[in-house]
Amino acid sequence: MLGRREPEVYGRQTLEGINQILEQQAASLQVNLSALQSNHEGALVDSIHAALGQHQGILINPGAYTHTSVAIRDAIAAVALPTVEVHLSNIYQREPFRHHSYIAPVAIGQVSGFGAESYRLGLEALVSYLRQAKN
Repeated sequence: MLGRREPEVYGRQTLEGINQILEQQAASLQVNLSALQSNHEGALVDSIHAALGQHQGILINPGAYTHTSVAIRDAIAAVALPTVEVHLSNIYQREPFRHHSYIAPVAIGQVSGFGAESYRLGLEALVSYLRQAKN
């Protein structure tokens, strides 16, 4: 529903548009990128588990699961892959229930409030982190 749902909060950029931005950024950074979207918590948990041994890091916008999902938090902790949490809106300027993130304590960082740019900034931060960790 991205691009249609509450555009005054989330903007008009579609998920396809964000994925195109990420693909361009990944090419510029000379890294491979795999994108997944699901509205199903279990599918997200399964995907995080499947990332172990396949990917070096995770860039995730857990959406409303940020504030509710111990399962996604535990999956990220279990695979121990560097994870950056991203949000289109600034969750700390919104309703009080959005101020708590179950993901933040198991993430290396969080980018929020920059619209679609949050994803690009998050990818850049993740790649920078991974490159520094190699040295």
